[in-house]
Order: sequence, then structure tokens, then C-alpha cells
Amino acid sequence: MPLEPLAESTDDPEDFAVNIPVAARRLANIETVAAEARPVLHSIETVGSIAIDESRQSTISAYVDGRLERLFADYTGVQVAKGDHLAILYSPSLFEQQAKYIEFSKKLTQPGEAALPAARDAWQQMVVNLRQRLIELGMTERQLQELDNAGEAQLRLTIYAPFGGTVVEKLAVEGQYVSAGEPIYRIANLSTVWLMLELYPEDAALIRFGQKVAAEVQSRPGEQRIGRVAFIDPVVDPQTRTVGVRVELLNDDRQLRPGDLATAQIEVPIGAEGEVFDADLAGKWISPMHPQVVTDAPGQCPICGMDLVPTTRYGFAEQPVDQPAALVVPRDAVLMAGQNSVVYVEAEPGRFEIRPVTLGPITERSAVVLSGVKAGEQVATSGNFLIDSQMQLAGKPSLIDPERAIAKANQPKSGPLQIAHIHVQPVAGHAGTVLEELYQAYFAVQSQLASDQPVSEAQAATLNSAAKSLSAETALSAEQQGQAAEIAKVSEHLHHQDLKGAREHFKTISRNITLLAFAARGADAEQPIRHFYCPMVKGGGGDWLQPDDTLANPYYGSTMLRCGELVHTLPPEGHVEGEM
Repeated sequence: MPLEPLAESTDDPEDFAVNIPVAARRLANIETVAAEARPVLHSIETVGSIAIDESRQSTISAYVDGRLERLFADYTGVQVAKGDHLAILYSPSLFEQQAKYIEFSKKLTQPGEAALPAARDAWQQMVVNLRQRLIELGMTERQLQELDNAGEAQLRLTIYAPFGGTVVEKLAVEGQYVSAGEPIYRIANLSTVWLMLELYPEDAALIRFGQKVAAEVQSRPGEQRIGRVAFIDPVVDPQTRTVGVRVELLNDDRQLRPGDLATAQIEVPIGAEGEVFDADLAGKWISPMHPQVVTDAPGQCPICGMDLVPTTRYGFAEQPVDQPAALVVPRDAVLMAGQNSVVYVEAEPGRFEIRPVTLGPITERSAVVLSGVKAGEQVATSGNFLIDSQMQLAGKPSLIDPERAIAKANQPKSGPLQIAHIHVQPVAGHAGTVLEELYQAYFAVQSQLASDQPVSEAQAATLNSAAKSLSAETALSAEQQGQAAEIAKVSEHLHHQDLKGAREHFKTISRNITLLAFAARGADAEQPIRHFYCPMVKGGGGDWLQPDDTLANPYYGSTMLRCGELVHTLPPEGHVEGEM
């Protein structure tokens, strides 16, 4: 039988697409899925180790010089309860202080001794001071009571456990002479433990105190423990370039052992704005030191005694909040090579065209697309490598050489920039302030070019700094972050360009900042922004913004300063007049 071509290509070299017949499509197993805008969770997965909760660890030390005659907790790992006897210390210096206390106590009870009131008060104060001295040397109230009843000094002191826990270190042996302050045991309460994690700075920036963490310890596979973030290191480790994160895990069954390894998973909403809803923390109060302590009402933490604070302090909502949507495609739909990423879109039945895309976070099964694809477009998820090979055979842009497709995607269309619906929404907080700073920096550059002057270094730096900040601002949508990132990229070396080059770069900056102005302004903005367009700009894309209505063309300056037209007056908030 005669062979048939797998794909058909048009003769137009600028038609960056191939046509694949239905029969060939079935043979190549080409499948498509619609790009969709939906909430996406970014899963942070990492490995850490179990460690002792330092806030529940204590050292038992000698309060006085002496010799350890007996150690009852005689090995590491033994469990002790509060009040258990731990050691017997032989101490002549303690005996001397006890004898002095007994002597002065007896003199107070003997007739004739310290008969004068002043002298008696002095003796009484001496007894009080000696008793306090014995407490400071490690004697308990119960031991002092026994000393008062017996009336005889003791050479040996029993050391009791001040709280229950596990002996994690035994630092002395029987018969050893110890000095005051020398450690004997280190005891830890293992009812809670820490999971120590190391995250990349960009991941650590997404999490917050009290956030839920799912952990699985290596020694107990299949058993999931839920903890909460207790601490995020404010400093990046200069050696590992990571940020330390501490998670508190409950360990009432004592099955989690310090030193054991564990895997951890943290689910973070992509593009989360402001508050995050957690049903376990909604409307609750939480300990600022121990995030496992959560109550329905204010009070004090039973562990550290600090006042509980409302969970809203850490960005948790009291009521469910809508999670922002991101444009996502299946991960299999994206072809990546180096810095290039492309997808193949079925623009018409059987016609697949290459689309360079800018990617956001990539999850296990999907990829966030910042630009290049629209919601609802069909992208190839299976057989896309075969489509790419057909593009190569036809001499058209492909994954290994997408430059012509990228240039075409960046080429502005004729006529002023338009979108179906213009609705300006206010952005509150820091993001809104920086957004207005970006507009003001842009206006300075526009005015400079309209005056036939090249852009100064200070103007370029201000514009670039504001755009960089907004490109990582979660209060903006993924698409708006992508627009800010493009402005930052183009403006970084704007001051190095001559007047002609600066005006060419200004086209890209204006396109992206106009799209931003169609959608977002700072919450405190009061003045409208004017959108102008010049049809004489070569290659199209002659859009720009101004704060006033006196047209000043930045693309031609004094040559054609008043060439152009007012397209839109963009309000600080709401629909543009005439837009529905």
C-alpha cells in the first residue's frame, strides 16, 4: 500500500503549525486536554530528622561539691517520674551548712538566748538566711522538714527528679567527685518532639507559623503524623543556602525517636492572597511558642505560660476564603529544553501550532502557565514530541529552536491594545503601594522619552526595582506576576540604550504595564490613568499610559509629539465606561 504523510505542512514559513489528519492522529496516539483556571496547591516535599524539643529538656546538676555515692538512674534511656530519686550525694560542705542551721535554730528555743528583742530578731534572720542557703544548695522543702524534725545534720543528700521524662544523657558515674554546677543527667520530656527541616528560601517564604505538615517517619512506614510549623529561621544558611524550619509533633505514644529520619509534605496554595483557611484553626487561639496548643478561647499556654493569640495573627481566616485560580496545563503537555518551554495548541481540528510559554510553579501533575496559553485552549498531552519532530522536518520553529515563535508571540498586533472586559480592582497593603510606585516610575520614563531624552540610570533602577518586587508578590495573580517579571527583565538595562533603543524596549514595557492597569491599582489610588495609542509606530504596539490627558508621544517625541489618540480612561477602581 502507498505510504501517506503523517503530517501536512503549509507552504507559509510564518505559519508555525502542522496539520495532522484524523487517521494519522489516531496512529500517533495524540491526545489533548483543555487548559483550565483553577486553584492549585504547591506541594513542598522534603526530608528531615526528629530532634528533642529543647523547651522540654533540662539538666540535673550538683548544687554543692561532693561525691556521688549512688546513681539510681544508671543508664541512658531510663524513664523517670517527677519526684523519683536520681542520686545520693555525699557532701561535707552541705553537712557543715546543715549543722550551722540546726545550731542557730536550737539557740532560738533555749531560755536566755537572745533575750533582747533586737538580738532575737537578729538570730531569727540568721536562721531564715541559713534555711534559704540550704534550699540553694539543693535541699527540698520536704528534706528541710525532715531536718527540722530530726535535729541532726546529714552527710548525704538525695537528689530528686524535678519533672518526668527520659534520661537522654548520663554525664557522671558512681564514686565520681563533682563540683557545684557540674551536670549529672540530662532529662527530656519526649511527649512532643521536633521535626527539623531545611527548605529552599523560595519555599520557606510560602509557609507560615502554625501551618499543617504531614510527616512519615522512616521507622514507621505508612503511618502519617500531623504536626504544625513552630519556627521559621529568619536567616538563610550561608553554607547550604537553605532555611531551617521546625515542626512540632505530638509523641504521646513515645514512638518517635530523636535522630530518626522522616519525610514531610506541606501543601501551599499557589498565589494565595492574604488569609488562608484552615478548618482546625478557624476562629481559634494558639500558643505563640507551641502551635499544637490550640483552644477555642483566650488563655495561657500550659507549657510555656505565654498568653494565647488569635490564629488570625498568623494569616488564618475565621471563615472559608476563596483560593485564587491559576491557569494550569498537565505537566505532560509542556516540552522543556534548557530555558525554552513550549506547548502545542490545537487551534483548529487537526491543526497544532507551537506556543512558547512562561511557566510558574510546577507540581507533580500540572504546570502553572503565566503566559502563552488561554483558558479553554486544547493542548497536546500525548504525541506532542511527534508533533515537534514534524515541525522540525518542515523547517519550522520547534522545541530546540523556538526563537521565531517567541518573536512572533511578542510581536504586538495592529491597533490599540484591547481586552474583552476591563475591570480595575484595588490591591491593598504593600502590593498596592508598590504597584502605584511602578506606575509613577513608568510615567517618569514616558515623560523622558517624550522630551527626546534617554532614560537615566535612576529612572531605570526605580522601574526595575518595583517590577521585580511585584513579580514575586502573591497578592497579584500569576498572570500579573508574569507581566511584572517581563517589565523587570526589559527595564534592567534600559539606561544603557540610546534613544532609539530605549523607545523600542519601551513598547514591551508599555504593553505589560497597560495590561496591569486594565486589572489592578493600589487601594489608595485616586487619579485615573489615560491609555493612548499611536498608529504610526512601526510594527504596531504603539500603546502607552499617562497620568494626564495632554498627549505626549514617547515614541516620536518632538517629531510627532501630539500624534496619537486617547483610547481609555482607566479609573482607580471599577469598569471602564463602555465596557460590560
